Amino acid sequence: MQLIHFILHIDDAIRQMIADHGTWVYGIVFAIVFAETGLVIAPFLPGDSLLFALGMFANPGVDGGGHLNLWVLFFVLWSAAFIGDNVNYQVGKHMGRRLFKNPNSKIFRQSYLKQTEGYFAKHGGWTLVIARFVPIVRTFAPFVAGMGEMPFPTFLRFSFFGGLLWVGVCLFAGYFFGMIPAVQHNFEKIILGVIVLSVIPMVLKIRKAKKQAQAEAVDSTEAA
Repeated sequence: MQLIHFILHIDDAIRQMIADHGTWVYGIVFAIVFAETGLVIAPFLPGDSLLFALGMFANPGVDGGGHLNLWVLFFVLWSAAFIGDNVNYQVGKHMGRRLFKNPNSKIFRQSYLKQTEGYFAKHGGWTLVIARFVPIVRTFAPFVAGMGEMPFPTFLRFSFFGGLLWVGVCLFAGYFFGMIPAVQHNFEKIILGVIVLSVIPMVLKIRKAKKQAQAEAVDSTEAA
């Protein structure tokens, strides 16, 4: 419940962090983004919504904004995303199969793994770019790339570009749209909308996979 409250009221949380910690905020948000992209045990940490809110608070035209430097934020957040990706790749490469061998694990859920593998089967290396905008899949994509032994130079190219695109789109969207009064006055609804839009592709993918599994089950029954 505390995590949900933090995400929905992330503007208040960032405002408080700025007041309490000053420039240390850069280190705090680096840690959050690094954990969300680099640790398979932390897929539910805020990603898109955090970047959007930080962009908003980097704008001096926003109430309480202007205390964060937009370009410093961009470098810090991209670095966190890129380094996190690379750590996740290495963990997947060296420990992937062992971590997901238990089908009943509450943390290392095989359903997340299979879903991400489905993205790779369809989109190849571009999954690392597409996944940046899909919660949970964003966390598991570099892990699966490492576990599937994607060539490291290929991984680096897609990870580098995907991080730039994700941070750039979300951060600058918050910076430019955050100055709109309607956005400031309805920030909770905007963040909820960002979350819903980012989750929709994952929900559609799950529904499609379930329908396909049901169809295959019916076909196998009829064949028997």
